[in-house]
Amino acid sequence: MSISRRQALLTAMSGAAPCLRAAKKIDARADSMILLWMAGGMAQTETFDPKRYTPYETGLASDKVLSTFPSIPTAVDGVRLSKGLERVGKVLDRGTLIRSHRVGDLGFILHSRHQFHWHTGYAPPQSVAVPHIGAFMARTLGPRNPDIPAFISVGQNLELGAESDALKAFHTAGFLGTEYGPFHIVDPRDAVSVTRPSEYIGPTRFDNRRAFYRKLLAASPLATQGSGYQQESYMRSLENAHRLLTSPAAKAFNLALEKPEVIAKYGDNKFGLGCLLARRLVENGARFIEVTSEYIPFRFWDTHENGHKRAADMKEVIDGAISQLVLDLEERGLLDRTLIVLATEFGRDMMTEGKPGLEVKNQVQQPDKMTEPKHYGMHRHFTEAVSVAVFGGGFRKGFVYGETADERPCKIVKDPISIEDLHATIYTAMGIAPDTAYEIEQRPVYATKDGQGQARGALFAKGA
Repeated sequence: MSISRRQALLTAMSGAAPCLRAAKKIDARADSMILLWMAGGMAQTETFDPKRYTPYETGLASDKVLSTFPSIPTAVDGVRLSKGLERVGKVLDRGTLIRSHRVGDLGFILHSRHQFHWHTGYAPPQSVAVPHIGAFMARTLGPRNPDIPAFISVGQNLELGAESDALKAFHTAGFLGTEYGPFHIVDPRDAVSVTRPSEYIGPTRFDNRRAFYRKLLAASPLATQGSGYQQESYMRSLENAHRLLTSPAAKAFNLALEKPEVIAKYGDNKFGLGCLLARRLVENGARFIEVTSEYIPFRFWDTHENGHKRAADMKEVIDGAISQLVLDLEERGLLDRTLIVLATEFGRDMMTEGKPGLEVKNQVQQPDKMTEPKHYGMHRHFTEAVSVAVFGGGFRKGFVYGETADERPCKIVKDPISIEDLHATIYTAMGIAPDTAYEIEQRPVYATKDGQGQARGALFAKGA
């Protein structure tokens, strides 16, 4: 068996066993977290922060367009969303809408770099393999149910050719060890098949294969790579997988147990079924679940052309799924102790690549005047202002935080919140102090960069 140079390097960087430094104890507002990841760069002015609407017409000046959808009222007086999010608008009174998230300035804008930054809290590259936020929670808080993986990732295909290594770089527990890494489910429709042994293999044969595989691993070159801790962590991850395969808890992954009318409310598509699966997993003791709309270059939220139509299609996918997830958790008495966070790697604008005062090289050529519908939509990567929606987890209800300008450039004009402070607020809701750190190779790695993230108390409900 051979391993790639990248695999060997990441294993070597993992070093010895990470040591948890003494961390301040804080009360958790939530027991579980669901991250709804709008991969590809969701346009804020087409979703949660609508501006002046300008309908399409041939010859329309590009710089006159701020939103390509009209706005709609919501359950919160005076707060409007973009058309296509009617069902989310009806449950907005259960959550907080952040309109002033500012992502990092990472130079030339690449999806992989910004996704890495958001998911780990650290800008790439790093000298150690830093963990995904879900892995950090899995290690620090432990599992809620020992038979259910503490960290589950749903919906992202990690084999995308040239993009695969970039995606794998943050879908990892890094130095914390494989046992805290994500349990991957590429398609929720196939979830049950990866949580039970093949029907063609009996219990005895299954156990024999497990024992033989352990022997193979011990004799392979992997056994000499990295530290003893990393090797032991990998073996523990195998034991965890075996326990799931033989546990009654695996039924949580079986969407066939849901009624057709329930599936219809979520939407019979990968993201909708991923949200339904997340609800089932929270009910059965998962700690952290990420459900992604999936990052595939030039598809879904990656709107380099035909932005209006793609945004309309994506809102049709997410509107019912998100709202039904909120309603179902509320009905089951789980919403208050479940933190739902909807986020994306950056926003979008028709004219500005980067942000005002820090523009970078344009990756999309937008004509001064539109000559066909494919020009109509938000095509460029905008890092100045991003929207984040949060439900449950002790956050305020029916609350809007932050504000952006009503005219281009639609920059933040009130209460900007960085990745460090957003993560600090999320970690605080989960009962983890933002300066919690693990020491690896005589270096502390904090929950938030350098432990400096500050939770925004204004986002929490009184008494939560």
